[in-house]
Amino acid sequence: MIRINNLSLQIKKDTILKDINVSFEKGKIHGLIGRNGSGKTMLMKCICGFVKPTSGEVFVDGKHIGKDCDFPSSVGIIIETPGFVPYYSGYKNLKLLADLNKKIDDESIKKSMKQVGLDPSLKRHVRKYSLGMRQRLGLAQAIMEDPTILILDEPMNGLDKDGVKDMREYLKCFREQGKTILIASHSAEDISVLCDTVCEMDKGILTKNQ
Repeated sequence: MIRINNLSLQIKKDTILKDINVSFEKGKIHGLIGRNGSGKTMLMKCICGFVKPTSGEVFVDGKHIGKDCDFPSSVGIIIETPGFVPYYSGYKNLKLLADLNKKIDDESIKKSMKQVGLDPSLKRHVRKYSLGMRQRLGLAQAIMEDPTILILDEPMNGLDKDGVKDMREYLKCFREQGKTILIASHSAEDISVLCDTVCEMDKGILTKNQ
């Protein structure tokens, strides 16, 4: 589903990613583990078409990113802290985003919120959400158009123990639905509990562990 060939990224004189070759199979949860600054987020940005690599190729669902298309279709994304309009409710934020693509109706938005434990009728502004609620809303945004691929950078950030447990169950459920999931985390426990394959990143170099 995702294939990366000889990918390298340099910003000014710094090597951010170095000669990465890896494939991620359809219908599995794939983990990227590494410390902050190891290159996980930048690799995800290259896969999503947000950052153009210095060299190498990225293919998502058979399409060459940057040539066949600028951004992969049918991908749900959480990269870094999700950004929302602070004076809108969670539902109104998702409605605003859904209206851009006009792919889904209001019921699909509400369903995605309920799937991650949020009440679509809650009028509270997002600026009053806890960090954990923001993460849940970010996941609702990522899944609301029913993508085939989820790319999630530190989706457990800000979640308490129960929230982490819930998030793990959501991701396992998405895998059962046949979705391909790439998750980056600094938590070895999250990766070991969830992932079918694990890659480790250190100083821009990727090593496949299993």
